[in-house]
Amino acid sequence: MDAELAGVQLWNGTESRGSSTLRWSAGSGLVTAVESAAEGTAAAELSVIPGLIDTHVHLIGYAGTGTPDFLGWPLVTRPEEQTLHGLAQARSALAVGVTTVRDLSADDIQFSLARALGQGIIEGPRVFAYGIVSMTGGHADLFTPPAVTQRRPTADGPDASRALVRHWARAGADGIKIATSGGVLSVGDKSAWRNHTTAEIEAIVDEAHALGMRVAAHAHTEDGIERAVDAGVDSVEHATLISRELAARAAAAGVTVAPTLLINEVIASGGAGVTVEQAAKGAELVLRRDELLRQAANEGVDFVLGTDANGRHVRFGEQLDELRRMSAVLGWSAERTLQAATTRAAAAIGHPELGRLESGSPADFVVLRGRPWESLDSLREENIVAVVVRGRVLVGSLPAAGS
Repeated sequence: MDAELAGVQLWNGTESRGSSTLRWSAGSGLVTAVESAAEGTAAAELSVIPGLIDTHVHLIGYAGTGTPDFLGWPLVTRPEEQTLHGLAQARSALAVGVTTVRDLSADDIQFSLARALGQGIIEGPRVFAYGIVSMTGGHADLFTPPAVTQRRPTADGPDASRALVRHWARAGADGIKIATSGGVLSVGDKSAWRNHTTAEIEAIVDEAHALGMRVAAHAHTEDGIERAVDAGVDSVEHATLISRELAARAAAAGVTVAPTLLINEVIASGGAGVTVEQAAKGAELVLRRDELLRQAANEGVDFVLGTDANGRHVRFGEQLDELRRMSAVLGWSAERTLQAATTRAAAAIGHPELGRLESGSPADFVVLRGRPWESLDSLREENIVAVVVRGRVLVGSLPAAGS
């Protein structure tokens, strides 16, 4: 069944199209037309933008009330129950206009959730899920306490690394995540620790690309960023201490960066129940971060929306706050920032058909009051009228024809 919105202000993912009529098919889930419309219609106060894309989330975390132990909850909660929490997190993101998320630490839980959403068995945003390849004692491995014997798979050595990439490909992963530096929330390591040898990183990237999968690299330090860029990864997550030289190289190579600003600020401030060790690691990293990231933006690095939302330190629904923070730190206009959450984010995850509104594109969009490409202050949950994914209204309701 075809549907339309007539006389709304439309921003297509790149620029404003002014007063427009948007038509789409609920059956195919595609936009069928974007046409100019007369100004001054009843719907003129409403705007339409493409659905937002968060390129870095972790869906599996406690979504209920209260604050259970961040590291312990996944260890004592059955996978079936975790899946329901993951769906709840995804729908919280959807409520603020996030129609696509990329989970960067996935296993069979997220793979199953992504398939169910993609097949229309349950309703929610699009989910792309990346399997993680970690070394023993690496950033990802250190989210599981040492005494726990049931651990996620790790890989040591180039051959084992290739095998784990193949394992995730067989399981249904959309891509691969690695860490080339230590982390902040992982326990017992330092952000400056090297993760993986050069031979391991090169094997992982080569195998993933051979199987048609992108590689996202967690890296805080200059050394970690350099090793990731040298190996040919597709994106760097955090890139907290990126130098001017590395920024220029990343920009030339087309490596995108998700700066994950809010989560590191929360950790550095000691919020969300973090430990003294975690807060100290975070504070050390954010000390010079803003200056370095703005410098990198000036060098042409393509920053995209990525929150690292996990339901605890950054909640699903805080993506809009992250965008405002990106605008402030990077010195960007509202329109450039909005591109980082739409067309540029779509390209970063290898799905350029998303994040735009034009004939033939997926019908993922947000109807809201205000013009967020002119002022991000209007990009707030209370201004959202409806959220549409695959041509179906999943949040709110569309204005009646002629109203």
